[in-house]
Amino acid sequence: MFDHIGLKVRHLDASVRFYTAITEACGYGLCTSDNSGAGFGPAGEPVLWLYPVKDAAGPGLHIALRANDRAAVDRFHAAGLAAGGRDHGSPGLRADYSPSYYAAFLLDPDGNNVEAVCMS
Repeated sequence: MFDHIGLKVRHLDASVRFYTAITEACGYGLCTSDNSGAGFGPAGEPVLWLYPVKDAAGPGLHIALRANDRAAVDRFHAAGLAAGGRDHGSPGLRADYSPSYYAAFLLDPDGNNVEAVCMS
């Protein structure tokens, strides 16, 4: 359904570090970056964009990255914490969503809720 998603961020460098770490943990990565923003996704196909703004609106966005397996969800969480993210739900089953819903949640440098999820 979506072609791409854009996030407004207050601190581009901190956000690029965070999103590089978590997207690489899920098998994606940084595709392009300059002073006007950064794009992440499969090689050569950025779908998640960061745009620097001086007065970004407060956090409130939730995005979920698809992970290939539970180990990728675990890597996402560890890499995000190491890159300055804050824990918002450690890796584990979320049986209230689905019996096989394995996910972890982090808050990015701007306070947005970022999830990695695997359904197996």
